[in-house]
Amino acid sequence: MQYACRMKIVIVLMLALVVAALAFAGVFMLRRRPDGADGERRMARALAVRVGLSAAVFLLVLLAWGMGWITPTGLPGGG
Repeated sequence: MQYACRMKIVIVLMLALVVAALAFAGVFMLRRRPDGADGERRMARALAVRVGLSAAVFLLVLLAWGMGWITPTGLPGGG
């Protein structure tokens, strides 16, 4: 496989992990008990993971573009 194909797969997988972390945070928010802070701690951890993964995806895209592994194709102009 070429670098471009591998990078696209890695980026898509990382974005799926970002969505999963957001879903876990939502589940922890909805299922927390009124008396316990454990659900809040787990929700905060899931959101922190999401932010970290999002930053990693951004940096990975910049690195891949800078190394020439991926190239922008552009969108056709509307006028």
